[in-house]
Order: sequence, then C-alpha cells, then structure tokens
Amino acid sequence: MRMRHFIEIVSTEPDKDFMGFAKQGESVLAAVRAFKESRHFSNAWRNRAAFSTATALFRFRTIPGLTVTTAMQICCDGERYKITSVENVRERGLYLECLVEKVDPSKG
Repeated sequence: MRMRHFIEIVSTEPDKDFMGFAKQGESVLAAVRAFKESRHFSNAWRNRAAFSTATALFRFRTIPGLTVTTAMQICCDGERYKITSVENVRERGLYLECLVEKVDPSKG
C-alpha cells in the first residue's frame, strides 16, 4: 500500500466569529498522506455494494486526538469528497478506511 496522495480532512460546520455571529466556516483539521483507490469493478468493490454511492476509498493512519466522522469532507488533488463511511481497519487502531462520494459543485 503506497500512500502517494496528500489529503486534507476538512470540517464544514458553521463557526462563530469574534462577535458571536454564525458564519459558514471551513477549517482544515488535518493534512496527511493517504492511499486512494477509485471505484472499479473488482471483487473488493462488489463486496462494498451496500455503498453504491461511494466513488473512492481513502486509507490513512489514525490521527491522534481527531475522530474522523461522516460530517467531514476530504480534499484531494483539487477535488472534494464527502465521507459516507469510516472504518477502523482490522480493529487495531492503526489505519482508518473512508468510503467517500465525490462532491459535484454544479449540484450545489
């Protein structure tokens, strides 16, 4: 497994400014290297049939102090992906595997 892609894990939850007003915010929570696998018709992707909307898979090392959730997004190579599933690989706590769906900016 080669971690050749640089990704940013982004939170898109609203932030409050210094006066207390809510604004649509975006903050980068982590920038790490990851393994990326695009969707294709292999046995592994057939087994992931429950996630028919997933277009890619990212696997990266766990980040101490950060819990990756489905409310976050991943930015990679100028594209944005919404996390649909987060799984601890082999329950060892070393790697996380995220199934993601590509965000189409034209759809809003």
